Amino acid sequence: MHYKIKLSRRLQIIDNMITRPYLHIWDCCCDHGFLGLTLLQRQAAETVHFVDIVPAILNQLKDDLDKYYGAEPQQSEWAVHCCDVEKLPLARVSKCPEKDNHLIIIAGVGGELTIKLVEAILSKFSHYRLEFLLCPVQHNYQVREFLISRRLGLITERLLIENKRGYEILHVALNAESPISKVGSTMWDFSREEHLLYLQKTIAHYQRIARRPQHKVSEIIKQYQKLLQSQPAC
Repeated sequence: MHYKIKLSRRLQIIDNMITRPYLHIWDCCCDHGFLGLTLLQRQAAETVHFVDIVPAILNQLKDDLDKYYGAEPQQSEWAVHCCDVEKLPLARVSKCPEKDNHLIIIAGVGGELTIKLVEAILSKFSHYRLEFLLCPVQHNYQVREFLISRRLGLITERLLIENKRGYEILHVALNAESPISKVGSTMWDFSREEHLLYLQKTIAHYQRIARRPQHKVSEIIKQYQKLLQSQPAC
């Protein structure tokens, strides 16, 4: 018997972007654990870790996991961690850091917090085989700048428009060879009007910021406008 799950489009896309097997997948800020439960059901990793800082949420989640996945042996194991994402216990679960591959999912938090969390993890575990699946709710340009500065490379990226809001989803890794673009590269499909509208809204956002002299964003605007200008005229 499996737990019945209905994923949002955003979580569906994140799930679909996970196409290779992992030893450990960390569903951070997991909330009710829908994504992690989906990954557990399809055995995407040897161990799926559910991470949140709210005890009440994790207590309910653990009860559900015990009920649906604790009665008999499963091919994929699970673990629940009530801790800050900055303090993920990677060292405790890794027997061989150079070989054990970890996918760390951080979605649904702001860009500044995303940067802070990834920085904390990299500062401790940069010698591990780490991949990140990130879906910040804002400050995508700054997140990309940070990832480039820490020499992460791109595995894949997707742009999702959901409820009139754009979400840039980045799958990156320390050993990935493809460079990360500050304004996105493979995620754009300008045959889709919603992608074009998202780009135009992003440019308009930075143009509003540029009205305040203390914010130096002219170069950012130029990079997004270059994307817009590269599209063939109708």
